[in-house]
Amino acid sequence: MRLLKNLRFLTNLIVTSLCFSLLLSLSSCRKITNGVETGVYIGTFTVNYPDTSISGLTTIELKRKEFNCSGNINRVPAGGRGHYEIKKGKIIFNDENMWTADFDWNLILNGEYDYNSKGEKLKIWKTNSIATYTYELEIK
Repeated sequence: MRLLKNLRFLTNLIVTSLCFSLLLSLSSCRKITNGVETGVYIGTFTVNYPDTSISGLTTIELKRKEFNCSGNINRVPAGGRGHYEIKKGKIIFNDENMWTADFDWNLILNGEYDYNSKGEKLKIWKTNSIATYTYELEIK
């Protein structure tokens, strides 16, 4: 009888430990799509115009194909919020905000960007006839 109780206790302990381990491992998982991990990234945004460079701190959250980019009062960067997708080696952001027309709209995280992801670091950039716009980020 005592052996049976000890066996039940040991079985319950093992099952509880396995369930706890499984829950712990699932809660720490992050989704990775085409080398880009979902989560909160912090870092620097830099715009390089032909005659000057301007930088600002930013945070970008990538979650369930949605993004939210913090902006600064000087609009470097302006920010952005909406949906994104990764395809053919590009990240495509679709900003859903309304904006005034009194600044460079490329400061908004919107449109098609090249990217490079290495470990916890993510670099996102695009270049056009006006400037190069670069986000250098690291996941929290």
